[in-house]
Amino acid sequence: MNIGDKAPEILGKDEKGRDIRLSDYKGRKLVLYFYPKDNTSGCTSEACSLRDHYEQLQAAGYEVVGVSKDSADSHVKFKEKHTLPFPLIADVDKTLMEAMGAWGEKTMYGKKTMGTIRTTFVINEEGIIEQIFAGKQIKTKEHALQILNQE
Repeated sequence: MNIGDKAPEILGKDEKGRDIRLSDYKGRKLVLYFYPKDNTSGCTSEACSLRDHYEQLQAAGYEVVGVSKDSADSHVKFKEKHTLPFPLIADVDKTLMEAMGAWGEKTMYGKKTMGTIRTTFVINEEGIIEQIFAGKQIKTKEHALQILNQE
């Protein structure tokens, strides 16, 4: 997916098994962020940055949805442990990650593996991708401020 593309309508199921659709957010901007794994240091920092600035994000017209290949059970524990106020999609079959280009080859400690590429899509009120943050561009501890400051 690229800037200017329409995001998919069906995003997946959240940690409670509810269907999450793009149209659920019509009229609001959506921060759809993909992260590798619940309860790892970088992913926790990123989620907590979004949590800590959630009211500011909402005041600026944004909603937040996180996505990883972790199970719904893992997401429930992650949300409870860190009091995350936004839904987390359990993309266990990687359907959304692959559709959005957030699954692919990456190099970690000199080894090439397939995995989640940390990516954030900022989607406008009409469902069009306006901004993409990817890989090393994302500062996990300051990610919410990166989003807020790009307006």
